[in-house]
Amino acid sequence: MTTQAQRGEAFAALHRAPGLFVLPNPWDAGSAKMLAHLGFAALATTSAGLAFALGRRDAEGNVSRDEALANARAIVEATPLPVAADLENGYGDRPEDCAATIRAAASVGLVGGSIEDASGRSDDPIYPLELAVERIRAAVESAHRLGFPFTLAARAENYLHGRPDLDDTLRRLVAYAEAGADVLYAPGLTTRQQIHEVVHAVAPRPVNVLVGSPGLKLSLEELAELGVKRVSVGSNLARVAYGAFFRAAEELHQGNLAAMEQAIPFDRINDLFRP
Repeated sequence: MTTQAQRGEAFAALHRAPGLFVLPNPWDAGSAKMLAHLGFAALATTSAGLAFALGRRDAEGNVSRDEALANARAIVEATPLPVAADLENGYGDRPEDCAATIRAAASVGLVGGSIEDASGRSDDPIYPLELAVERIRAAVESAHRLGFPFTLAARAENYLHGRPDLDDTLRRLVAYAEAGADVLYAPGLTTRQQIHEVVHAVAPRPVNVLVGSPGLKLSLEELAELGVKRVSVGSNLARVAYGAFFRAAEELHQGNLAAMEQAIPFDRINDLFRP
């Protein structure tokens, strides 16, 4: 895969193929290369992983669109794999902002991305349904004008913002599917019943599920049996890496060198980054 069109078609094809596929989330070019070495078929950026790498809290508005897309470009250029991006809420409230973000995402080589319905405002964290649908519709129309397959995921964020309302989440996901979203995604779901209802409600559109959180006990095999097409890990891989770093540094500060022995051998990691 060398052209953006080829990557776009390959990414779209993963959503049409039988079974479930894993879409891991690198936070920089190095982690992207390591994931490609392991044989994953596609990658997706993580807004939280990038925020942590920049020394910031993960919160709406803490990372600009330009920063996010610069990070995405580095990940795109690191491997020949298709890359989708966490485009947060489209970096603006208006439908036009979402459309512009899709165009900007395509300009850095991305072949997919997600737009969420979180407003970034603590007093009113989720956009009204009508506006949320207009935003997805504008993103879809922008994606369709690109001239290559751009897989758009629409995210219903209720469960991440203290609103565990499954009925409203289903209503939103169905509306986003009707607005043309290619993939539907409600991060924060934790039960078999919730996931079953989402998959059933938007069928035959593919569903993404966030895995790696302690609240979700289902295996990849069980998720596949429920009809989930795609799973992502969000910031989990970044937090695994930072967690190991922090523990080793903590022990070092205490005068203990034992954790250093767990480091990946120098030659092994150095070879992973061959051109």
